[in-house]
Amino acid sequence: MATQDELKQQVAKAAVEYVKGGIIGVGTGSTANFFIDELAKVKAKIDGAVASSEATAQRLRNHGIEVFDLNSVDGMEIYVDGADEITEHMHMLKGGGGALTREKIVAQRAKTFVCICDGSKQVSVIGKFPLPVEVIPMAQAQVTRALEQLGAQVTLRKIKGSDQVFVTDNQAWILDVAGLKITNPIQLESEINQIPGVVCNGLFARRKANVLLIGEAAGVRRQTYS
Repeated sequence: MATQDELKQQVAKAAVEYVKGGIIGVGTGSTANFFIDELAKVKAKIDGAVASSEATAQRLRNHGIEVFDLNSVDGMEIYVDGADEITEHMHMLKGGGGALTREKIVAQRAKTFVCICDGSKQVSVIGKFPLPVEVIPMAQAQVTRALEQLGAQVTLRKIKGSDQVFVTDNQAWILDVAGLKITNPIQLESEINQIPGVVCNGLFARRKANVLLIGEAAGVRRQTYS
């Protein structure tokens, strides 16, 4: 039976088939890291990449791939990233790695969002995985109260194994919001973003995936959504 890492490597290799040239948008996290390693094998085909986090930028540079600032890029054909949860309608929950805001910004500029994940990430209803909400630190308490009014249990993210608060590349904090059964992700994405102090939340419903590559024991399953 294939391990989770082997499934991630499968979909990373499959995603490289969508790389035709130009500048590629690249996500953050363990699955995206497998894609970066595969992208390095065909780096002569591309001009470079736009990274969704400092960690991704460093991994790209380590492979000799030029990293561009998004402001200097007119557009991108594809953005490749993983997801913590994704539905059949291609609505996603992302942000387990803490890069949700930059991921959403970079994804918005790409013509095609290619989501790569293993089969465990496909769900019928989003919400089993806590929803990350990036907040301005001074607003943490009031945003927490607003989210609790939605019926959620809210936890300030800490660095694993530490009491130190996790700080994003944007110098913000993340609230992990559990206990929500998200049946209308488009509406909730907008509602949470309207809370003063929220930078962004991890629902990718308005800018959903166009292509889903799912790693399974039998191989890679492909799903598209226009």
